[in-house]
Amino acid sequence: MLWIESPPFPTRARRGKLEAMPETFVIVGASLAGTTAAETLRAEGFEGRVLLIGEEERLPYERPPLSKGLLLGDADPFLHPESWYADQRIELRLGERVEELDLAAKRVHGVAYDKLLLATGSRPRRLPGDALSLRNYDDALRLKEIVSGGGRLTIIGSGWIGLEVAAAARQRDVAVTVITPETVPLQNVLGTKVGAVFADLHRAHGVDFRFGSGVEAITGTAVRLTGGSTVDGDHVLVAIGAAPDIELAARAGLAADAGVLVDAHHRTSDPSVFAAGDIASVDHPLYGTRIRVEHWANALDSGPAAARSMLGRGTPWTRIPYFFTDQYDLGMEYAGTLEPGAELIVRGDLAKRECIVFWVLDGRVTAGMNINVWDVTDQIQALITAGFTGHRVDVARLADPAVPLPDLLPGD
Repeated sequence: MLWIESPPFPTRARRGKLEAMPETFVIVGASLAGTTAAETLRAEGFEGRVLLIGEEERLPYERPPLSKGLLLGDADPFLHPESWYADQRIELRLGERVEELDLAAKRVHGVAYDKLLLATGSRPRRLPGDALSLRNYDDALRLKEIVSGGGRLTIIGSGWIGLEVAAAARQRDVAVTVITPETVPLQNVLGTKVGAVFADLHRAHGVDFRFGSGVEAITGTAVRLTGGSTVDGDHVLVAIGAAPDIELAARAGLAADAGVLVDAHHRTSDPSVFAAGDIASVDHPLYGTRIRVEHWANALDSGPAAARSMLGRGTPWTRIPYFFTDQYDLGMEYAGTLEPGAELIVRGDLAKRECIVFWVLDGRVTAGMNINVWDVTDQIQALITAGFTGHRVDVARLADPAVPLPDLLPGD
């Protein structure tokens, strides 16, 4: 257990009057969202007490390297050295899982707070049996050992984490079998046509897919499929997504369903409590509905947004969901949401994996993805944002690489 204490904030007499003690802001979750929130509080000039509580015993880190660079090398995912927290007067308590909140008394772990931020993240979904998962740094170190040692790895799930681990393992000459009920990888996220691009990419690197397959049981390192066949290997990784860790919020009585319900300023049903990152189900003013996003960019941006709201300086959350991945020689950035009935528009050569693809519904761009084409994310997001104001694109011009993307945006 690591505690980094900041100097005390005593009440003091000044000119015969008792000066009020500085405010105390507590952040539960030493995640990317929680840590960037603490950083933002200081950057915005907050002089009160900042307490950051984390369940893991390691210093705060970001997660994308866990399924990418860390498996292939020595990527450093840690956000700051230990000395930084002391320099910033951020009290860091690691190795503590907060189990209860007292909203009425405004206390957590024996500390009275003025404002509280929940950034408790997600937990991996699991299956019965002794299988690996990948969520934290220790999981990644164990998996790195495995992919460095050769052998056979069975991955259950063909989402982003499963495919990124598959790519890292194949680059280490580990035999990989991916089991999924879908007909192509990422089918629910990207649709069949674009998902097939990822299937072809991984097949070209030797990944064995078992599409349309469910899992009946995991026995040791053997996986029995619904059709009765068995996949044997040396290790099994379950990568079937994650669920928001909302237990603490729900026990305290905060409004929650598939996430902690927050308004556009990341404020929960208790006006002194805020939520950010994976757990925050935001009342999004552009989408006109609740949006909950589990990706890195959301944690990076929503922590600071919540911190500014805690200071009374927040603005409504209008960020477009964003995600990126790197697999073999494919780099991709994705923005927006795939809506039912959207038409797929390809700008470039999808087969060569050098293009931009858009999803268009009733003339509005709802999502876009650049594959090995760079410096266009801002333009893609601008097209999506314009769609919320009623802007419709000419689909033929959208598909034409000779038409600059800015020319498709509404004029002044």
